[in-house]
Amino acid sequence: MKHALIIGHPDAEGFTQSVAAAYAQTVQGLGHQTVIRDLYRLEFDPRLQSQERSDRPGYAPASDVVVERQAIGDADVFAFFYPLWFNMPPAIIKGYVDRVFGAGFGYRALHAGGMDPLLKGRSMITFTSSGSSRAWLEEQGCWLSLRNLFDDYLARLCGMTVVDHVHFPSITAGLDKRWVDENLAATVRRAKEAFGGGSEGH
Repeated sequence: MKHALIIGHPDAEGFTQSVAAAYAQTVQGLGHQTVIRDLYRLEFDPRLQSQERSDRPGYAPASDVVVERQAIGDADVFAFFYPLWFNMPPAIIKGYVDRVFGAGFGYRALHAGGMDPLLKGRSMITFTSSGSSRAWLEEQGCWLSLRNLFDDYLARLCGMTVVDHVHFPSITAGLDKRWVDENLAATVRRAKEAFGGGSEGH
């Protein structure tokens, strides 16, 4: 099994990177493969250009999108790691989805209308964090909106199965190491629960 880790945080070191590293080490320990797409370190451009839109004459994916699709195209699991900003995914994550998971990779537009999912049989798991509490996110309607508009819709459009969305609340600067360690342990535990069922790497 191969996991594509898609990481969207400007800090090269920090909580989001630590969660991604814990996840990678865990699934590698299960015999799985990983490919890391650390979007800020890759200097990925999230801006969808006009010629990249599949409804435009001469449509073609840009060269950097081709590289990304080749890197993650054979992944069995797409694992997203990012903080919530304004209670939404960062622009670099949304732009990666817009450009990489668009027509020709995540789905194919049908002549009769509708979409044909191209990632059937694949899985999606997400790990996020925010400075606010989970209760506050739910009270504001942000949690349900995020799950409906990003996780569930993206998975449905592309034919993927949502394994889980693990959220770590109250993550702020100077967070106590004990709390960090507890969250990393939860990451390891969830990865083992989700993918430790005897799957063989390939």
